[in-house]
Amino acid sequence: MYTVTIRDHMMIAHSLNSEAFGPAQRLHGATYVVDAAFKSESLDENNIVIDIDLATKVLQKALAPLKYQNLDEIPVFQEKLTTTEFLAKHIHDTICQEIKPYFKGHLQVTLGESHVAWASYEAEVL
Repeated sequence: MYTVTIRDHMMIAHSLNSEAFGPAQRLHGATYVVDAAFKSESLDENNIVIDIDLATKVLQKALAPLKYQNLDEIPVFQEKLTTTEFLAKHIHDTICQEIKPYFKGHLQVTLGESHVAWASYEAEVL
């Protein structure tokens, strides 16, 4: 399996309105390191998994509406618990919409919320 990984970051604010989250129920900030790993069993006619510039631009486009935002105020996230896992899938799905004409394989999106904790979502790009 070949993998090309692109990295960016985003700063957001949100609250997690469930007793399961203790003090994180209150509004707080988070800085995520975001990795998008494009995985393929084979290389294309140019011997690449994906064009790195294209992958970089697609990740930046997916993150742009989230950066420096209070996620509690974004309509698509109303009544949602914007956990790290939830955001990984949201970013994955957003990237897939852009990349599917150019890439066949799996995409794994990982959000690192600290140096000791991260969450990922991976699925085939359909």
